[in-house]
Amino acid sequence: MADWQKISGGVTAPRGYQAAGVAAGLKPSGLPDLAIIVSDTEAIAAGVFTTSAVRAACVDYCRQHLQSKASARAILCNAGQANAATGNQGWQDALESSQLLGQALNISPDSILLASTGVIGQRIRMEALRDGIPNLVAAASKNGSDTAAQAIVTTDLTTKSIALETRIGDRPVRMGGIAKGSGMIHPNMATLLAFVTCDAAVSTALWQQMLARAADKSFNQITVDGDTSTNDTLIALANGESRTAAITEAGGEAEKLEGMLTAVCQYLAKAIARDGEGASCLMEVRVSGALSDKAARQVAKTIVGSSLVKSAIFGRDPNWGRIAAAAGRAGVPFNQHELQIKLGDLALMEGGQPLPFDCQAASNYLQQAAAGAYLSEDTVLISVSIGNGSGSGKAWGCDLSYDYIKINAEYTT
Repeated sequence: MADWQKISGGVTAPRGYQAAGVAAGLKPSGLPDLAIIVSDTEAIAAGVFTTSAVRAACVDYCRQHLQSKASARAILCNAGQANAATGNQGWQDALESSQLLGQALNISPDSILLASTGVIGQRIRMEALRDGIPNLVAAASKNGSDTAAQAIVTTDLTTKSIALETRIGDRPVRMGGIAKGSGMIHPNMATLLAFVTCDAAVSTALWQQMLARAADKSFNQITVDGDTSTNDTLIALANGESRTAAITEAGGEAEKLEGMLTAVCQYLAKAIARDGEGASCLMEVRVSGALSDKAARQVAKTIVGSSLVKSAIFGRDPNWGRIAAAAGRAGVPFNQHELQIKLGDLALMEGGQPLPFDCQAASNYLQQAAAGAYLSEDTVLISVSIGNGSGSGKAWGCDLSYDYIKINAEYTT
C-alpha cells in the first residue's frame, strides 16, 4: 500500500504556491495560453530536459539557470509558439520574458524559469506576452492550478493534474503536478511539459537525483509517435514550506519523498500517453525476467513504440508476432525459447512456443474473440517475460489511428 493519498489542488496543493492561466492572445484560437506557477519563497529547483540538438530557447535558458543557481521563485509557460529554431532573436525573447515577469512579481529574473510549447520555428508573440503578463500575475491564486493546466495545452484533449500527500516526521508533506503532451511523444525525454511543486525541504543534489530517477521511470517510458521534441521540460520545485526537517541524505524519508515524486510523474506520464493524438486506448507494457530493470525498461518501450504493434492494437488484432518481433530488436539479449507473452489474462506465447488461434477449434476461436474484445477496452495490458532475471520495467503508449495522420497533416494549416 502506498505511503501517500490523493488530494485535490494540483500544483497549488502544497503550501506556499500560487498559479494562474490566462488567454493573452498567443494562440489564434483565443484559448488560454499563458501560465504561471509561483512560490511564496525561493524554492530548490531541479530539471530534466530534451536531449535534442535542436532546442528551444527556454530549454537552454533553464539549463544555464540551473547550472548556476539551483533555485527559483516562478515558472512562466507560454503556449502557441515553441520558440525553437528561432535563432538569436528567440533567445532575446526568452530573456525579455523573464525580465517582464520579474518586474511584474518584483523579483529578480534570475529566480524565474521558462517553458514554451507550440509550433516549432515560430517566435513568441511578444506584444501579446507583454500585455498578458500583468493580467497573469494579477490572476495568480492558491486555487489557480486548474487554469494553469488549461493554459499550457496545445493539441491535448484533456488537462493533466495530480496532487498527493504523505507524512514526514509528524507533519504532512504535499506534492502536486500538471503536464501537457499529446503528440511528438518519445523517450529522450518524452515530448512534454511537466511542472511539479512540493513543500518538503530537500537538498539541491538529492532533489535533482530524485527527479532524474523519477523521469527514467515515467516520462522516459512513454511514446506516442517516435518523435522527440525540441522543448521537453520537466521542472520540480521544493520550497520547504511544510516546515519539516531538511532531507539531505539517503534513507527512509528520502525514499518516501522519491516514491511520491515517482508516483506523480508516472500519473502524468500515463495521462499524456492516454491522450496521444488520435488515440483510442492506453497501452501498458510490462516486462519481467530481464537481467536488470534498465534492460526491462528498454524492451518495454521498444514494444510500446512499435508502429506495427500500435497499429494492431488500433485494429483490435491480437497479433502477438509483432510483439515478439519488437522485443527481439530492443537491443537486449535474451533466449527466445524463454519468451512469454500475455494480452491481459490471455496467454499468447509460452516458453518460446506460440499458442496459435486455430479457428477450426471452438475453444481457440473463443480465445481469439476474447482477445479482440479485450483490445476494445480503454487500457490494454501487454505482459512479456524474457527469462528468469530479477529485472522488470514498464512503458506506456497508445494505439496508432487514422486521426493521428489527420491531426499532424493539418497541424499548421
